[in-house]
Amino acid sequence: MKTETIGSITGSLASELNTERSSVRSVVFGALALWLCLVFILASQGAFVASPGSPPLPIFVGVAIPLALFFTAYFGWQSFRDFILGADVRFVAAIQAWRWGGLGFLSLYANGILPGLFALPAGLGDMAIGFSAPWIVLSLVRNPSFAASRRFVIWNILGITDFVVAVAAATLASGAFPGINTLIGNVTSSPMTRLPLVLIPAFMVPFFTMLHLTALFQARQLARSEKSISRR
Repeated sequence: MKTETIGSITGSLASELNTERSSVRSVVFGALALWLCLVFILASQGAFVASPGSPPLPIFVGVAIPLALFFTAYFGWQSFRDFILGADVRFVAAIQAWRWGGLGFLSLYANGILPGLFALPAGLGDMAIGFSAPWIVLSLVRNPSFAASRRFVIWNILGITDFVVAVAAATLASGAFPGINTLIGNVTSSPMTRLPLVLIPAFMVPFFTMLHLTALFQARQLARSEKSISRR
């Protein structure tokens, strides 16, 4: 009788957890879709285009607000934090493989659409993360504890660093700095503020940063669990 009661309670709790996780997943996917639509609508109205001779502040806002909401949800909403910490880290890392598309920046540079000051570091950095992603995923498949390794942490930090460098380079090449304008000529990073390229800094950059943060949060949790076990 007791066994049946315990089994019933366990099954009920598992069902509630699955229902809650499914609910959070729906909210997350809905928010991502809404965010993408909002970025597209704003971009179509030129909301991300800065004034001539000014730094790309609208792009900064477009990157900062989603990340601020992510941190707020993670630290202030337990269900969301559980969702992030329970995500399949192999899938999270595998999505980064799409960043091989940084090759497109090099193509735009070769065709005189984007300045090398921005396109080269942004493109090469993305390609490095994208092409190395399969090896990271393979390491996670072979050894799940790899997620707590220093190499995995460094890889994710480098992925975020690439975005920081790209945003900084785009700012310098925006045409807002006369001294640098003489080096880049008439070719600036302004195409990144208009469709379709604006979808990269206003959506993809913060989204892929969130994936890196998800991996880092899980790495920290796993490292703490391993330390706790080793002390026993």
